[in-house]
Amino acid sequence: MLEKYKIGYTTGVFDMFHIGHLNILKRAKEHCDFLIVGVTTDKLVSYKNKKAIIPHSERMAIVEGIKYVDKVVPQENMNKMQAWEKYKFDVMFVGSDWKGTANWIEYERQFKDVGVGIEYFPYTEGTSSTQLREVLQKIMNNEVAATKE
Repeated sequence: MLEKYKIGYTTGVFDMFHIGHLNILKRAKEHCDFLIVGVTTDKLVSYKNKKAIIPHSERMAIVEGIKYVDKVVPQENMNKMQAWEKYKFDVMFVGSDWKGTANWIEYERQFKDVGVGIEYFPYTEGTSSTQLREVLQKIMNNEVAATKE
């Protein structure tokens, strides 16, 4: 059982908003009184070697409309300690797919020094923006092929 925190923080691209996004926001809010969500800027999305389909301003508006979210902020870089210095959260929520990576092992060490917890949530199987992007690409490829016939 996770403890209840005062201020929680999580981040994401939130492109093509889907049930996995909703699950992490809902679960995060269940474990904190106030949830701050950083939405990755279009420029920063390039760290995934991708381009967001939905523009940043629209992704921010979508996340702002979710009842579990108390505050939405732009995520302009990947430095989680800078975010902590700015927002002073007690816990960071992140998908379990990041657990054990070099960056997150380092964040665990840094956050421990300032009394911030990290809670890893299970990755939602079956739905991801990458999968949605692949389906859209297949549909577009079929439509292009059909118009050439």
